[in-house]
Amino acid sequence: MGLGGCIILIAAGAILTFATDWDMQGVNLDLVGVIFMIVGLIGVATFVSISKRRRAVIAPPTTTTVVDDRRHSGYSDGYGG
Repeated sequence: MGLGGCIILIAAGAILTFATDWDMQGVNLDLVGVIFMIVGLIGVATFVSISKRRRAVIAPPTTTTVVDDRRHSGYSDGYGG
């Protein structure tokens, strides 16, 4: 579950808890909303801790490309001028 899913769970839980007054037999919507918000917060905390760990990875050393710009005379045996 990504960060967006966690935020949707928090928002849905807040709506169920604070913005509705529905009465369903056998279901306490306030409690369901609180559970959604708690699960969303746990998901956000997990996502943040995993993303911090990914950012802390040290990149391997970069390689440097050497370009030789010296002019060659066309001789390959080293005796050319």
